[in-house]
Amino acid sequence: QVQLVESGGGLVQPGGSLRLSCAASGSIFSINALGWYRQAPGKQREVVARATRGGTTNYADSVKGRFTISRDNAKNTVTLQMNSLKPGDTAVYYCNAVPPPLGGKWGQGSQVAVSS
Repeated sequence: QVQLVESGGGLVQPGGSLRLSCAASGSIFSINALGWYRQAPGKQREVVARATRGGTTNYADSVKGRFTISRDNAKNTVTLQMNSLKPGDTAVYYCNAVPPPLGGKWGQGSQVAVSS
């Protein structure tokens, strides 16, 4: 079963940028849709961006115009470029299939903190 590992989080000031990466242990081509999710303290996990095998992308209204998801089926990676970050973007970010979870599992996630 393919496993997904997130990386690239950190602390950034409001207005800054971060790039998250998700590396798969095997081929992601057979997975129709992959997405980035986030979970803030005390809140439910939510999907913020989704990319299909064919290249269609969708975004939550809260991140539209600021985040960009990219999927590389050849390299088995999914990235999330996050620009104009706001304190409300602070959360643990996960990549997984849509709908989740791939293989019944969630990864460790990547912490993103936006603060001055």
